[in-house]
This record gives sequence, structure tokens and C-alpha cells, in this order.
Amino acid sequence: MIPYGKQDISQQDIDAVINVLKSDWLTQGPQVPLFEKALADKCQASFAIAANSATSALHIANLALGVGQGDIVWTSPITFVATANSALYCGAKVDFVDIDLNSGNMSVSALQVKLQWAKQHNCLPKVVIPVHLAGQSCYMKAINQLANEYDFAIIEDASHAVGGQYQNSPVGCCQFSDITIFSFHPVKIITSAEGGMALTNNIELAESMKLFRSHGITSQTDKMTEESHGPWYYQQIELGFNYRMTDIQAALGLSQLARIDEFIEKRNELAKTYDEAFANTAITSLISANDCLSAYHLYLILLPEADTQKHKQAIIALREQGICAHVHYIPVHLQPYYQQLGFKLGDFPKAEQYYQQVISLPLYPNLSSDDQQHIIEQVKKLI
Repeated sequence: MIPYGKQDISQQDIDAVINVLKSDWLTQGPQVPLFEKALADKCQASFAIAANSATSALHIANLALGVGQGDIVWTSPITFVATANSALYCGAKVDFVDIDLNSGNMSVSALQVKLQWAKQHNCLPKVVIPVHLAGQSCYMKAINQLANEYDFAIIEDASHAVGGQYQNSPVGCCQFSDITIFSFHPVKIITSAEGGMALTNNIELAESMKLFRSHGITSQTDKMTEESHGPWYYQQIELGFNYRMTDIQAALGLSQLARIDEFIEKRNELAKTYDEAFANTAITSLISANDCLSAYHLYLILLPEADTQKHKQAIIALREQGICAHVHYIPVHLQPYYQQLGFKLGDFPKAEQYYQQVISLPLYPNLSSDDQQHIIEQVKKLI
């Protein structure tokens, strides 16, 4: 079976992990801050805070922005459930903004309309979390302009987009957001086995996220409520979590980061081959904006019509041919847990239409030309 995504582990990656295993540090050692600094430098951000997953990074990002009981957080319904869950963990109420079918990302026009309505009804969001689906940035400049007008903070869920660019700047530079989140799950652009990172240009947000990722504990004397008892002393000043990344994970991530440009180039080459193959067919590929360089975590196609049965049959047919066609994502508001919160079918029609048409095709740096041609032939047979 050709997987939809797959890590590319080199001997250099293996050696980096082995070196940590032979060192004095396995958990909190020198590799974590080295990985943080390297990624912050790569993304032209001031601060990077490593975590054990992107979910954890999203959680501490919400906490750092003061999200709590009674607050409202909006995100896209086309994302993994962790994006929305991270706000629920803080006691906030979650709502969604429908997507643009051309990109699969949050629709700026839908966001603007919803903000106008929310202002009239006194229920504006505290935070909006745009999701860079498949590796392409949302229209962050326009979203940022709305943030300034309606006074909400922005967390970019860029779990798919490390290595990508928006308006000639790296995704993660936080030019148009307060915090950006990356994921290093094995199917993502680079991997640390499991892991995530939060980037920001705000030192107060950075310090807050560091505190929340490690039990709310500090050893900094200027943050303590009384004079330190000695060099061993620490204080818990917040209710935090054990969300730390290990040195083993950081070593792998740091080694992988050295090849990120190579990975992005190869992913874009593969995406271009798909684009050209499907150009004169009824298959629609998501449109890549001219001011974006997509990281192409995923290659997504839309079938000609929204038909649940045909959609299912197409995916089964591809899997029978040894191709792990997949779906990213089931609209979050249709999950049973979220339906218990009051969401229902029909709430976000573009997202629901997308779900009935979308198929994720295999895309990863070491996908062979023969395998890609097999995928293309089998997709064309569907139509």
C-alpha cells in the first residue's frame, strides 16, 4: 500500500538520536534549546517554545493569550479536532468559520460577515485560529486587518506548513499573528517522532508558554513570591502541564530541519506533476495562491460532484489498487462530541460540500515516479 504520507529518515538523523542516547541528557538537555533557536531563526521569529505535540502547543498558546471560561474561540471546521479541542481545554466556547472551496482554508469573507454579526450580538471571539490546510497559508494579512478592527488575537495553526512562505516571508514569522504552531508528527514536513513548536515575537507570550508547558514551575527568582531558599528552589506559580519535548525528539527534529528546503522543493515538484496530470480533467486541485509557497504536507483533490456514495466508492477503489487515499478532514462540527455541543449538519455548507468531494493523495519526498504515475492513472480511471 502506498501511504498518503511517510517520514524520510537519514543516517544523519539516526546518528543525531544515537548521540543523545549516549549523552548525559535524554529529556531536558541542550538539544531542545538548539532546535528552538534553529527553527526561530529559520522562520525569522523572536522566540520558539518546543512541546511534546502540536496539540500541547495549541493548548499553551490559548492559555498564554488568556483564553478561559466564558471566552469564545473560532477556527475552521476543516482541521484535525485538536485545533478546536485546545480551546475547549481552557473552558472556552468554540465556533467555526466556513471555508473557501478553492483553497480549503478559512474564508475571509465568511469571517468578516460572522464578525459583523458577532459585534452586533456582543459575542466576538477572543482568539481566531486560521488553519493552513495542506501547507498553504491562509490570507493572513486580511485576517490580521480584521483582528485589528474587531480586537481578537490570532493563533496560526500551521501544523501542515513549516517551511512554507506567505508574501515572501516564512510561515512562522508571526508578522500577522500572535503565535504560530507547527507539528512534527511523522507524516508532516519534518519530524521529531512526536512534537510541536509555538513561535511568537512577544516575550511575555513566550515566557507564559514556557511556564505552562512545565507544570507552571519557575526557578527565576524575579518571578517568585518570596526570596529563594537556595539553588535547588523552585515555585509553582501557575497550573501547568508536562508538555516538554525530550532531547531525543529535539535532536531528530534539528537534524531533519537541515533538509527542510530539500523536502519542500521535492513536495512542490510532486504537486506540480499532479497538477499537470489533472489539468484537463474534471478533477479539481486546491488552488495555490500566487503569494504563497505551499509546504504541500498534503495533495488534495476534489471530485466533480458532492456525492457521499461516489466519494466512498472512489476511495475504496483507490485502496484496492494499493493506494492509501484518505480524507483530510471530517468537518469538526459533525463529530458526535461537537454535535452534543449544539452543532448540526447544515451549519457550514462549504465545509460539508468539501468533505463529500475531497481525497488526499499520497505525497512525500521519497514517493517514486512509478508510484506517482500509478496513482495518477488510477485517479483518472475514476472519472
